[in-house]
Amino acid sequence: MDKRIVSGNIQEDELINEKNLRPKSLSEYIGQDKIKSNLEISIAAAKKRSDPLDHSLIFGPPGVGKTTLANILALEMNAQLKTTSGPAIEKAGDLVSILTGLKEGDILFIDEIHRLPRIVEEILYPAMEDLFVTWIIDKGMRARSMNLSIKPFCLVGATTRFGMVSSPLRDRFGSVIRLDFYDEPAMVSIVQRSAKIIGIPGDVKGFTEIAKRSRGTPRIANRLLRRVRDYAEVKGNNKIDESLSKTALDTLEVDELGLDDWDVVILKSLIEKFGGGPVGLETLAASISEDADTITEVYEPYLLQVGMLDRTRSGRVATARAYKHLGYPPPSDKVQPSLL
Repeated sequence: MDKRIVSGNIQEDELINEKNLRPKSLSEYIGQDKIKSNLEISIAAAKKRSDPLDHSLIFGPPGVGKTTLANILALEMNAQLKTTSGPAIEKAGDLVSILTGLKEGDILFIDEIHRLPRIVEEILYPAMEDLFVTWIIDKGMRARSMNLSIKPFCLVGATTRFGMVSSPLRDRFGSVIRLDFYDEPAMVSIVQRSAKIIGIPGDVKGFTEIAKRSRGTPRIANRLLRRVRDYAEVKGNNKIDESLSKTALDTLEVDELGLDDWDVVILKSLIEKFGGGPVGLETLAASISEDADTITEVYEPYLLQVGMLDRTRSGRVATARAYKHLGYPPPSDKVQPSLL
């Protein structure tokens, strides 16, 4: 499990705290305004027809609110939410048991839906379209298939790897929702709301400092808020202001762009060992004793988003912005890809 403080993945000790901070309705949900507006119409229309919601696929980076949104959909529809995950459903029978146990209007939430085994995924196709599942009974010469009817339901799938969801499964969702990183005003509102819930006073500048370093991700913002609160209780006057936030976050080695020490290690290795690149992924990974897949999946997405890193055909390249941010003079003998 990724234990970095700026990781968007949930950590075991956060399960209860995060649940307490989640909004319970679309009106409480901050940001993603276009998505909220469309969902309000879909919910109102489904209620008017007394139908379940369309099957919905929610994708986006870790920590931006996919699970929260699934919970809100269930609450707004007055429906029961049944929760599982792709890796937890190992056999077709496991999914058949879940589907046949659903009541009319229930919402089935499958997190990490891209990790469903293919044989299990195929059970979903007739369930989503025609409300039945096919089950094989007996074995050998006596084997025969049986169609089991299921109640009308809504499937909500969540994934951080949209491209890994198979085409046949993607095509069966009536609604595809992309949650993106949040802008700074939305992040400030999220931090202010969470601070009010956990009972820590502060001012706008203090909360803004946390928001700026949260990578546009509510889960990271809530994690940083809790750490800054601890600092305020021990080192400060139990109030989060700008000065305290900066000191606390600097102590945690999260800089003003939300980069942590590992992000800096990658960029410094690129600049100091390879002249800014281009350098192959495997070589870069070996230079910092890290797994190549971890660099690709954990570190690179945010470095690309904030313009610190470029992927080229020849390899990874540190951008002019990375040089400037880390205090290095850009090399004069090459044009940075970000400036092309």
